[in-house]
Amino acid sequence: MQAEIITIGDELLIGQVVDTNSAWMGRELNKAGITVHRISSVSDTEEDILAILQESVSRTPIVLITGGLGPTRDDITKAALCKFFNTRLVFNEEVYSDVENFLKHRVHRINTMNRDQAMVPESCTVIRNKIGTAPIMWFKTSKGVVVSMPGVPSEMKDAMQSSIIPRIVSEFVSEVLIHKTVHIFDIPEAMLAERLSGWEDELAANIKVAYLPQAGKIRLRLSGKGKDRDKLERLINEAIDKLYVIVGDNIFGFDEQLAEEELLKLLRNKAATISCAESCSGGYLSHLFTSVPGASDVFAGGIVAYSNKVKEEQLGVARSLIEQEGAVSKAVVEAMALGACKVLHSDYAIATSGIAGPSGGSSAKPVGTVWIAWATKDKVVSRLFNFGDGRERIIKRTGDAGVILLKQMIEKKEL
Repeated sequence: MQAEIITIGDELLIGQVVDTNSAWMGRELNKAGITVHRISSVSDTEEDILAILQESVSRTPIVLITGGLGPTRDDITKAALCKFFNTRLVFNEEVYSDVENFLKHRVHRINTMNRDQAMVPESCTVIRNKIGTAPIMWFKTSKGVVVSMPGVPSEMKDAMQSSIIPRIVSEFVSEVLIHKTVHIFDIPEAMLAERLSGWEDELAANIKVAYLPQAGKIRLRLSGKGKDRDKLERLINEAIDKLYVIVGDNIFGFDEQLAEEELLKLLRNKAATISCAESCSGGYLSHLFTSVPGASDVFAGGIVAYSNKVKEEQLGVARSLIEQEGAVSKAVVEAMALGACKVLHSDYAIATSGIAGPSGGSSAKPVGTVWIAWATKDKVVSRLFNFGDGRERIIKRTGDAGVILLKQMIEKKEL
């Protein structure tokens, strides 16, 4: 079953507001077996709203609209829907009661604009908005349904989860659609596709694969569609088992898992702590760890040793070592990692040193050169990377590599 999403509002088109609604709706609809095949954004004009409605209704059974339902003059979605469905606005007592109850502790009096929220198209079925004043409107069409809901994310999400998706599934969905995303690290997209060519050829006809590349990582999404959920899940699990044979060493997680969250869980189970000594990543590793709730029982702390002086004074790296090898070197980054373990009293440490650019590179050490070291109190290992160009990209790839590879080393008992 296919759906379209229409978002209404000039604020979306001028970049004042980012459309997060469509991304969330797409994910939730997919979970319910509904495929979003088009997303459109239009301005707050009757002409544009009517035009996109005509296009969408003619080609898609389920059309979901967000925005333009507020109490002010620029919110014209209800009027446009009346014109499209050849109906008129009528006063709805139930909606007005909801508006009164919602506003009674928020405003001194209900004005005309608030009261007008209870004016709804006569031909629609009203779905109550439990956390706002704008009504949700369900219109039948010859092919399916048009649903109009508020653009306020919390109101839209509540309506979708509690009413709209269950009703759509009940009336329109007969097949199951499931996804499984595999997170793969340190293989370029083209090389991965080449290695998986035979694996893809052997997949069942109703299992599809999509490659979703990020900096240094690839999300490999397997999608299955059919009437039997158990069979689909079995087919996808069998495909993943075969995937492990080919690229198992590069798989670091599934679905919504975050590498930093999984690493902290692993360390917590070992009653171990971790710290960071960061030069080129500038605190990004520490940010990854502290973004995980409850990290304080595992993450000891971090030192941003951007200057050589801080490397020497805070981490105990010998000045002679920096002068002899250079700050971006195997010897220095390993000394940083061991120093972090000692100074911050942690069981493990990650250290980074590199050239994030855009300046500072040389023929011997171009921009993107990064050394990462991982240490315990009595052992250290390191690896040289070249993460290419782009300062933010290099910093992000450094952090991701530091976390993912330490997780793998601990799991394999290499550190």
